[in-house]
Amino acid sequence: MEYFDDIENLEKLEREINELNRYAVEIGVFGSDDSFYQMIATVHEFGMQIKAKNKYLAIPTKEAGEKRPKDFGDKLFKPKGKNILALANSDGTLTTMFILKESVNIPERSFIRSTFDENERDWAEFIENQIEKVLSLEITARQLFERLGALIVGDIQKKMTDLRTPANASLTVANKGSSNPLIDTGELRRHVTWKVARDDG
Repeated sequence: MEYFDDIENLEKLEREINELNRYAVEIGVFGSDDSFYQMIATVHEFGMQIKAKNKYLAIPTKEAGEKRPKDFGDKLFKPKGKNILALANSDGTLTTMFILKESVNIPERSFIRSTFDENERDWAEFIENQIEKVLSLEITARQLFERLGALIVGDIQKKMTDLRTPANASLTVANKGSSNPLIDTGELRRHVTWKVARDDG
């Protein structure tokens, strides 16, 4: 750490020390950016049971793609004794389009809280090292928090990529073509970000 004997640098140092107490970094999926992905993140982070409003939830198979039951008009039917909606083929066979369930349990797959628990000590060491750079006037207080935000988000995104349990249901794996429970298109991971907030009060 350098020591300063000129007034200008001492004043800069005093400002940056004061700024350290004004800044905070916020991490997560922000509703102001995209409320849909904030909802998806919350469901995975804490888990959720989804119950049918009517009798059944219609879970699409790979064959149904992104279509909903109403998109098939009156072509779908429920075979007796089976909780599916199917299409009848010309050869007498059936193609299952939707699985019918009264409820679906989405297990907790924490990727934010668990990353904090696993990396808190490393982040504290990072902050200590960065504070030395602030005190040497190599970086500003705001740059410290920007760097911290980038580090934390990178660790969370890595956790999302590496997480394998609880595993996806077999139907989900068939539909998305992947066993990674938190990665489909990559959009949820992309929406994990940081914001540096400053208290001007």
